[in-house]
Amino acid sequence: MKYAIVRPPPPTFKKCISSHPLHSQLNLTLAQRQHQEYCRILSELGLDLIELPVDVEHPDSCFVEDTAIIFREDAVMTRMAKESRHGEEASIEKILRKYKHLSRIKAPGTIEGGDVIHLPDSLISGITERTNHEGVSQAYEFLKAQIEVIEDSSIVHLKSYVTFIDDDTIVVTKRFANHPVLEKFKKLIIPVEEEYAANTLTINDHVLMSSRHPKSIQMVEQAGFEVIQVDMSEFEKCEGAITCLSLIF
Repeated sequence: MKYAIVRPPPPTFKKCISSHPLHSQLNLTLAQRQHQEYCRILSELGLDLIELPVDVEHPDSCFVEDTAIIFREDAVMTRMAKESRHGEEASIEKILRKYKHLSRIKAPGTIEGGDVIHLPDSLISGITERTNHEGVSQAYEFLKAQIEVIEDSSIVHLKSYVTFIDDDTIVVTKRFANHPVLEKFKKLIIPVEEEYAANTLTINDHVLMSSRHPKSIQMVEQAGFEVIQVDMSEFEKCEGAITCLSLIF
């Protein structure tokens, strides 16, 4: 991993798509500070940041992960399920075209990056509220990657429940701990009261985790991983998490 595409939360961020009970209490100024700290951490871990300008027209636009699926030398620009997010991908497509061979998901397919778990040689995709079978099929046709699926239409994104952290190890909630697709992995099962901590991001042997979940952090550290804690309080109110804020390749 060399590059990370990032984009700050816009002044319209409070209009993000969210059913979180604290959505109305979102603090934009704090969210912007948290994003700056997140970017600082990525940079210190050796990634070159590609910083896009604020996109006022799209309240959810800081969640750049959803706009593309990258696999080796190829990338698929996604078609997101919510119409209010259509158009977020345009500026990111211009960037990725410089580095990758590109394709686009076409209707009626939908797929979002938050549903796609990247493994060393394959992918796992959720079939969820935001991603359908047609979207996964189109992604497979272009990327030529093995893609296993985990279906649960009641969730927004799979990576809110499962993330791959390296060495064949996953962080997972109890909801999916016994899923057949995940049986080959070593599992670190997140405590029920800390489920938000299941979304992690591994960069150069460091695991980024939400700072407000001490039991989960301790568990990952005891498994031998070096954890960097990140305050994600305001992004959680928009149903976003650590992986959502960057597109890494």
